[in-house]
Amino acid sequence: MSTWYVGIGGKAEGPFPEEDIRNRVLQGRLGRDTLVWKEGMGEWAPISTVPELNNPSRGPAMSPSPPVPPRGRIAHEIDYKIYGNEMQFVEIELDPGESAVAEAGAMMYMTDGIVMETIFGDGSSTQSGGFFDKLIGAGKRLITGESLFCTVFTQQGSGKGKVAFSSPYPGKIIPIDLKEHDGEIICQKDAFLCAAKGVSIGVAFQKKIGAALFGGEGFIMERLDGDGLTFVHAGGTIVERQLDHGERLRVDTGCLVALTRDVDYDIEFVGNVKSAIFGGEGFFFAQLTGPGHVWLQSLPFSRLAGRIYEAAPQNNGGQSTTGEGSLLGGLGNLFQD
Repeated sequence: MSTWYVGIGGKAEGPFPEEDIRNRVLQGRLGRDTLVWKEGMGEWAPISTVPELNNPSRGPAMSPSPPVPPRGRIAHEIDYKIYGNEMQFVEIELDPGESAVAEAGAMMYMTDGIVMETIFGDGSSTQSGGFFDKLIGAGKRLITGESLFCTVFTQQGSGKGKVAFSSPYPGKIIPIDLKEHDGEIICQKDAFLCAAKGVSIGVAFQKKIGAALFGGEGFIMERLDGDGLTFVHAGGTIVERQLDHGERLRVDTGCLVALTRDVDYDIEFVGNVKSAIFGGEGFFFAQLTGPGHVWLQSLPFSRLAGRIYEAAPQNNGGQSTTGEGSLLGGLGNLFQD
């Protein structure tokens, strides 16, 4: 019987008999995305892709010295294409065995051969250690206001498959390769759209009480970390800025979409009460200090929703009797019963 090594936290554990690995998977102590290795294999591989661990076949017993397992999460490599202008969607191309994870309800379409599965947590490889680890990951998502569950789309057919995810409101989809940003970005709640499986969706607490109370996004933001592609959505037009060391940028708190972890985020009072009350920009700005990369949006969803609410009819069960172009306008309501 073959003996296997298990990669956990960047370290090799084992060797374990093949039957022991099978039992650990059945008991939930190992996930099907857990990396394993035995002599003769070139690289570490997820349990789900190893035929010997998914059927009754047996191999000769071995007791090798394994290579150093890869550290951290190993996200699936995916290809993508973004379509549209104001109402965009992203189409992700998956090779056999590759997966993408998305928020529930984001899927637009998928080709034959792709299997959809709802999972507890965010689907990252760190959530493969058992129910307790998955519970922690789901709890982090619940704190950020997201659902306890994510949906994983896996290409189980032959050849390539495609799955598309649509934006929830007018704006842009931003593709971000986490490897290019030290494996982590911090973004506003509800910005996450989808990602390669292996990207972790966690919690980023604001360390400064001022930013927590008055920073627009509150005390909690989302942290996306890993080494794969992730896609976030923002409203209106997107502006990217690379801040030099010590460079400062003041923005409306609602216009901040995401920032790299080395950017210092704080809030600043607008200057005087008159400007705060009558300037229409609120009492505080977000002050971003480099070095680092930031993403800004021109149309925060809260601003869009506020304009829609102001323009919506407020009387008669939502039915308006005067058009917006009427000379009477809102005064027409004075003559109604």
